[in-house]
Amino acid sequence: MRMLIFSLLLLLLAGLSPLAHAERLRIVSDDWAPYLYQENGQPKGIDYEVTNEVFKRLGVEVQWQFLPWRRCLAMVEQGLADAVMDIFRVDSRQGYLVYPDEPMSEVEFILYQARSRPHPVERLEDLAGLTVGTSPGYVYDGSFAESPLFRREPAPSHEANFGKLALGRIDLLVTDRRVGRYVSRQLGLEQTVEALPLVISRRQQYLGLARKPGREQLAQAFSDELRRFKQEPAYAAINARYLGNRDFPFAVEQQERSTP
Repeated sequence: MRMLIFSLLLLLLAGLSPLAHAERLRIVSDDWAPYLYQENGQPKGIDYEVTNEVFKRLGVEVQWQFLPWRRCLAMVEQGLADAVMDIFRVDSRQGYLVYPDEPMSEVEFILYQARSRPHPVERLEDLAGLTVGTSPGYVYDGSFAESPLFRREPAPSHEANFGKLALGRIDLLVTDRRVGRYVSRQLGLEQTVEALPLVISRRQQYLGLARKPGREQLAQAFSDELRRFKQEPAYAAINARYLGNRDFPFAVEQQERSTP
């Protein structure tokens, strides 16, 4: 009888959700303010706070590490990290990543120019002969990424790109609208640079979980809980704290990055 009870207990434990045995998840990302970033050595940001709250509700402990984007991708592909934050769903990554159905947010990639060196850009063809600052490892819209009309020049950081733009070393730079607004304000360049109306692309960004046994279940649980949390006032409050009510008027709005 004791052996029977013991066997039944083993079967019960084996059938429990992976969340019941979840190890600490190591999540990597680059600085992508206001979605997630470091300030005085402390992680902050919209998607940082939202992710922490969702995993807290799931009973999963998380650990964050900020690294250059290319290194983040390499670490999660090699199994050295458990997840990467704010990444796009790309076919080439399906072999080593599992995505929740619910996105974290949505990004809108636009161009910035120096006010003292304006460029009349209304369509992609107007970039002919110009040099556009980009971020290494980021995924951009196909027509933008492959166009032979203009030169794409990567910089090691968003701050470096804005510095090059202010100094006239590049003609334009491409970044998410919210990221550009945040970085230009932090660098004191709000009166020096300006956003152009042309939208390069809009894409949803996700939490990407390293493909391991049980990660499909974790991705589904994360997606369900994230979807519930987005309906709560606490979710709107997080967005308003970083973006202001003008940029986030109601709780169910979702936004995000044309990169990773």
